[in-house]
Amino acid sequence: MSERFRGKVAVVTGASKPTGIGAAIAKRFAGEGANVVIADLVKEMTEYPGYVRTGSEDAMGELKAEIEKLGVRALAVPVDVTDTEAVNNLGEEVKKAFGRADILVNNAGGSPGVSTVLAQPESAWLKTIDINLNGVFRVCRAIAPLMTSGGSVITVSSRAGKVPSAFMAAYCCAKAASIMLTKVMALEFSNQGIRVNCVCPGQIDTELGRWGWTLKAGGMGKSLDEYMVFLAESLPMKRLGTPKDIADVVSYLASDEASYLTGQAINITGGQLMEL
Repeated sequence: MSERFRGKVAVVTGASKPTGIGAAIAKRFAGEGANVVIADLVKEMTEYPGYVRTGSEDAMGELKAEIEKLGVRALAVPVDVTDTEAVNNLGEEVKKAFGRADILVNNAGGSPGVSTVLAQPESAWLKTIDINLNGVFRVCRAIAPLMTSGGSVITVSSRAGKVPSAFMAAYCCAKAASIMLTKVMALEFSNQGIRVNCVCPGQIDTELGRWGWTLKAGGMGKSLDEYMVFLAESLPMKRLGTPKDIADVVSYLASDEASYLTGQAINITGGQLMEL
């Protein structure tokens, strides 16, 4: 693997789950020479029903050690992206440790309280928006001032931000808004030479993905394995995506090879979503 990010500093939120997209991105940047800041929520949100599985300090520590074995520096910072003070502290920790940031990946996300619109508690709706939209806003305000010309901001949005999904209204709306926020920041940050893009993953084999697929499989009278085969066969590329697939594109977007790309929302869906 190349070392095109040697000496640069990459900040990745939502990065502690070992099999998640954030961890894959963090390891990809480290493998290409970047010093990496891994940040994640390490406290449970037990007040929300449904899928709520946060990271852990142990997992962050293990990822930090794995990254440091690659010969780069790593910093692990617990952060709740819905807490302005905690996010500002993340910025201060990055500044203290490295003095700057070159790459920011807004990967933290979640969907507490999955439900129909009419049945969803207002608290769960607001929390979902706060994590997936306001969290991006907060982290960008804390980290972007540490960036100089050549910097790159990449937000992990979702196919759900472009295609509606039942029982996921708050998540879909927040992800759609994160795409628009990407475009606005691309305009505003261009004078500083900072590029802003986002990626929109589709059917990616992660813990969150399998949770959702299990629910759908049950509704179809299938096992999870059977549903995953069925889902893969429905995609033009005949396979489910992996966290590595996302990390590959994020790495490209952060590189000089993508120096003329900004304001884009790139679909990583195996052909499930095709747009002009």
